[in-house]
Amino acid sequence: MIKIFVLLGGLLAIGFIFWWFFGQHTTQTVAAAVSGERQRVDVEVNGGYSPERIVLKQGVPAELHFTRKDESSCLDRVVFSDFGINQELPQNQERVIQIDTSRPGDYQWACGMDMFHGQLIIK
Repeated sequence: MIKIFVLLGGLLAIGFIFWWFFGQHTTQTVAAAVSGERQRVDVEVNGGYSPERIVLKQGVPAELHFTRKDESSCLDRVVFSDFGINQELPQNQERVIQIDTSRPGDYQWACGMDMFHGQLIIK
């Protein structure tokens, strides 16, 4: 009987791992709110990024306001390699990151360990 429980537990663990890494997960997409001459998006960092996909208007200066609520050291930095940004995210403090929106395109960001990702779309 114990062998059956161990086998079922192992199969459930394998199924969870496949779902976590290869399953279809919904991602939240948010278009930046433009106010005056700036656009702004608030990003909560808690077990990942929310929203995970951000749409910015080209040519309008943009600010991303990151607030890390997660205690994990993996999420204590955010890296925008295309923009040369590698910024610390102190826990429970807002960190503002300026984004150059002069070039349209799709850009990625990630945590310091490159395990959690987000997408920035400038159009």
